[in-house]
Amino acid sequence: MNGHSKHPSELSRTRRVRHVVDLSPPHGHPYANNAQSTNGKAIDYEKLLSGPYWSELRTFLGLAKAKSINKAADTLGISKSTISRQIHRLQDLHGGTLAVLSKTGFHLTEQGERLAQILVAFDQSLSSIRTDAVEPFEGVVRLSVTDGLGVLFVVPGLRQFTRSHPGISIRFRPPRNMTSLRENQTDIMLGFSEQAGSDLTCRRLGTLHLLPIASEDYVRLRGMPNRDNLADHDFIDTERYSARGGPWDDWHGLVSAGRMVHEADTIVSYAMMVKAGLGIGLLASCNVIDPSYVPLEIGADVALPIHVTALTDRLGSKPARAVFDFVVDLLSPDNPWFGPDLRLDQRGTSADDGYALLFNLTGHGGP
Repeated sequence: MNGHSKHPSELSRTRRVRHVVDLSPPHGHPYANNAQSTNGKAIDYEKLLSGPYWSELRTFLGLAKAKSINKAADTLGISKSTISRQIHRLQDLHGGTLAVLSKTGFHLTEQGERLAQILVAFDQSLSSIRTDAVEPFEGVVRLSVTDGLGVLFVVPGLRQFTRSHPGISIRFRPPRNMTSLRENQTDIMLGFSEQAGSDLTCRRLGTLHLLPIASEDYVRLRGMPNRDNLADHDFIDTERYSARGGPWDDWHGLVSAGRMVHEADTIVSYAMMVKAGLGIGLLASCNVIDPSYVPLEIGADVALPIHVTALTDRLGSKPARAVFDFVVDLLSPDNPWFGPDLRLDQRGTSADDGYALLFNLTGHGGP
């Protein structure tokens, strides 16, 4: 070996250094003052990470939402065999079992449930983008609201709202979950509990007051109920009030002291049972507008705080913001029926219009 030769280990180290230098950015060392930023955006990364199965994902979401292969086939406009084939292909490409199909139906695996939730959120985002692509005050806004608040207050209020915003269409949906906007898959939700989340905007509105009410016909036939004769009286109950603890305990006590004769889970049927004289019910205070209802002083008055919750991103849309502001104003404590205290001497105001419209009561004007 001559004096210019290098030991093999030195040659190895030299190669390693040269290899590192070859990977440096074209404009110099990454820590140099003139170096390009290495904080690239995700959309600048050319490779698709999800895999080649966008069509299969749509089919999977349709199946997960329909909960039936037959219904999914009708909704998607494809055959059951195509659904089965695409689900199997998705699983092969995805690398895991997402749904177990059989002749009697199917069920999602834990991995399938996670994928379905991701796709639902993505589907909602796509729908929002499509809605916001039209003129600023035109679009569809999805609103979850109970039948009671919807029928008696929100729908009547739409007459003025529609005159101001004729291009906004509101899609009413009954809440599937009274405590979760995401599960209801709507833009805005009216409920009775505060919802927290970094992507949610929640605002406290007024207070819904409930109290025991009977009809005049019931009182005439059975006598006036009081705390001492509850055993002689009939009650109408509902699963809506079935929670144990909190504001419902006094109502459960009344029903237990008397006799539960009927039960209804839709508020309209529930209120009509009371109106028909079938028993005592726990109804919103605004029902005293109807002269055929008799408020009872037997305890169990309930005060429920009303909250409106919205997807914060959706409030950047003018239609969604307009609907949000509409319900905030409509159900605020300034509405005489939603003040902090229970009052029954508030008849004859514009807040009665919805009730008068529903039951065709005389003596109540509308706009």
